[in-house]
Amino acid sequence: MPHSPPFSEPADPHEGAGGEGSAAVLAERTAQSLRHLAGGPLTRLPQLLEAMVAIGSDLDVHRVLHRIAETAASLTGARYAAVEVLDEDGDGLRDLITHGTRPEGRPTAPFALRVPIKVRGELFGSLFLAGQPDGATAGQGSAPGAESGRFSEVDLHLVRVLATEAGIAMGNARMHAAARQRRRWIDGAASVTTALLAGPETGSTTEHALTVVAEKGRELAEAATGAVLLPQSDGAMEVVAISTVLPESVRAETYGGTIPPESPVLHQILAGLAVFSDDFAGDPRSISPLSRHYGPTMLLPLHSGGRVLGALALCRASGDTRFTQVERTLGTQFASQAALALVLADRHRDRERLAVYEDRDRIARDLHDLVIQRLFATGMLLESAQRTAVLPEVKGDVGRAVDELDATIQEIRTAIIALQQGPPEAPAGPRTRILREAGAATAVLGTRPSVHFVGPVDARVGAECARALVAAVGRALAEVARTAASAQVVVDATVTLADGREGVRLTVTGEGEGEDDGPAAPVVWEGPLQP
Repeated sequence: MPHSPPFSEPADPHEGAGGEGSAAVLAERTAQSLRHLAGGPLTRLPQLLEAMVAIGSDLDVHRVLHRIAETAASLTGARYAAVEVLDEDGDGLRDLITHGTRPEGRPTAPFALRVPIKVRGELFGSLFLAGQPDGATAGQGSAPGAESGRFSEVDLHLVRVLATEAGIAMGNARMHAAARQRRRWIDGAASVTTALLAGPETGSTTEHALTVVAEKGRELAEAATGAVLLPQSDGAMEVVAISTVLPESVRAETYGGTIPPESPVLHQILAGLAVFSDDFAGDPRSISPLSRHYGPTMLLPLHSGGRVLGALALCRASGDTRFTQVERTLGTQFASQAALALVLADRHRDRERLAVYEDRDRIARDLHDLVIQRLFATGMLLESAQRTAVLPEVKGDVGRAVDELDATIQEIRTAIIALQQGPPEAPAGPRTRILREAGAATAVLGTRPSVHFVGPVDARVGAECARALVAAVGRALAEVARTAASAQVVVDATVTLADGREGVRLTVTGEGEGEDDGPAAPVVWEGPLQP
């Protein structure tokens, strides 16, 4: 960096003043610089005013800074102009916008000029000029007595005006950018809530909800990876949903990865505090191997009602721009809104699920109390008619009709049992698992097998017996499907085995003809209820 020039910005007695005082200082400083210009050559004043209007009306930060560097070089005749933008902490360079060619070597103080750019009293950066050619201080614009090749007092005042206008423009541009950024995050949080309440078209509702949060968080934070972590029984946190633009190998490694219970990062998250890191790979607080892929990172707790549900990780790649204070604040607010949306969506799904179960119960009651009773009454009438029938053919036809009614009643009872099954995520009992096996065989058989239960199967069949029974159903249906077009499954939990123990008997009978001639032989399996 060049030495400080003699034409440097003097100390401001109102430095740090806020509100109207800060605006007044800027206005007075600009007025003084313009008065200095008015006392000297005015050939460059129209160009300066035109540049001030253009700079003040533009809200694009990069475009404004390029315009400032270009105008400063044009007004002073400098061969090189640069706008140096400091980072948030003010101790490093975040951006450098240049115009022209920087002179070789290290310019001496008289041949370089640096003026600070301040935004609302805080140092934003500086405007630096160098490499003014001999005898050319913007043509005829130099102050009388200015040395050849040196920046003049007029140059200093021109650059001060530009720096002041740049500070005002940067303040406006920052406010505009921050407003747009906040609107993006607010709209993003609203879209997450809408998506979660709408639910997925297919698949797991929980997985869908967490993936929506990870995807939208990554998009809003302009991160490489967004992930949702949930607490596990061993005290760790596991990545259960992920959205990333990184290679598939990184995704495969990250998904299902954990933050161990002893991690300081995890302790802070479980306490409801956000964790921010400018380089997650080198952060001593992170002891998870997953961190080696990432640079700037936000780990935000998903807490609602005083309870931490999990965490949202928003990670940029190593070497990417670190998260600003505004982004950290907006990310924290988004995580809180996302946690609330997850809770609301879960309750919404519970209400919908309850409504479905209530409808199922009503349908099951109607089938049992109305349809089955009417079919049973019809069957009794047919049996009475069969007894009084004279012709053998009539007796045979009526008998077959009675058998069909009995089979239909059994099918309806099976449907009633299916309607009364619990939610998919609840542990399934033997009845439910057997019905699922029967449903899976539909594609092979062409028709859904009928299933008949005798006795309280769920209450009597133990866990080991249930596993063996369900496996036997699958094998029996596969065997029957080779020689039959349909099948009937009977599960009897009231039998007594040959050794005197209480047991369950499975009988699977094929109906119709399959690939082989003749009816399918029944498949029988027996097992004890308890080991």
